Amino acid sequence: MRRVPDVPGIITADQVLRTAESIAAIQDDEGGVPWPEGHIDAWNHIECLMALTVAGLRDEARKGYDWLVRHQRPDGSWPMRIRDGRPAEAAGESNHAAYIAVGVWHDLLVTGDEDFARAMWPAVVRALGFVMGLQTTRGEILWQRDAEGRPADYALLTGCSSIHQGLRCGALLAERLGDPQPDWELAADRLGHVVAHHPEAFADKSRFSMDWYYPVLGGAVRGVDAVRRFDLEWDTFVEPGLGARCVSDQPWVTGAESCELVLALDSAGLRDRALTVFADMQHLRHEDGAYWTGWQFVNERHFPDERSGYTAAAVVLAADALARTSPGSGIFRDAGGREARITGECGCERARA
Repeated sequence: MRRVPDVPGIITADQVLRTAESIAAIQDDEGGVPWPEGHIDAWNHIECLMALTVAGLRDEARKGYDWLVRHQRPDGSWPMRIRDGRPAEAAGESNHAAYIAVGVWHDLLVTGDEDFARAMWPAVVRALGFVMGLQTTRGEILWQRDAEGRPADYALLTGCSSIHQGLRCGALLAERLGDPQPDWELAADRLGHVVAHHPEAFADKSRFSMDWYYPVLGGAVRGVDAVRRFDLEWDTFVEPGLGARCVSDQPWVTGAESCELVLALDSAGLRDRALTVFADMQHLRHEDGAYWTGWQFVNERHFPDERSGYTAAAVVLAADALARTSPGSGIFRDAGGREARITGECGCERARA
């Protein structure tokens, strides 16, 4: 049996396993892991599969990857929302598509099962082909294609940060499988530069904490720039003793954002801060091992009144990263660490230099 992570003084291995089992408990008969209201999206579904893999629930995770293959469209995308096996929102998001590369690379790191990675490889290639088709000349990647195939006219910073990690993981997977994809590496370099240095390339969603920490989580921002980024908005988004806010203007902390912040802090080498935030968010834990989505700390009530699989998944992945337990525990730390090649299309002083 695979060793399950524990973080001394915060969460035990048995508690982590129960949290992963709470995800398996909501998995449907076809392998999908739904939101509390019933729809499934590929990104959160994959995050849940990664948590199942960490906890050694391999059969459940593989059932979930089978679900992804069955629901992938010929262009490489997934419907934005799937309900009862059918598209509920037909547009395809670029960050949803890119995340399969993170999931399959993570599975290979944790399980060592190269045969499974090879079986999933065509789906990864199709998905990243969809993503590459939405990259602009400057380097950002537009957030979706609508149901008629028309690309959006703007990009999202959080989404592009996650896509950066997807492209990096895809390139690593390609090298391992003997099918190098240099175009993915170049696309990641261009995208990483824009994420780190061109805020004007993205729609303004700065009230959301994800736009604050995701450039670090996805690997585009590292080193002193990451520390500076965290320091700049720490008091805006972090509620001491409770966790991270979802949005700056609401008294509402959320478990998923708190644990993603933990992963980002760990990736930046800020382990003490990561441990503090991880400990602070444990008030959201339910006795069955699941986690409440959030806490409205003025009204002092859980909001929304639900326990979500994606929140549980973020807890498991954060525990693994902090404990350094599984061979995939560094997948967020390893998303950065290389200097992006700049092609010049962005037009900035750094590129001209």
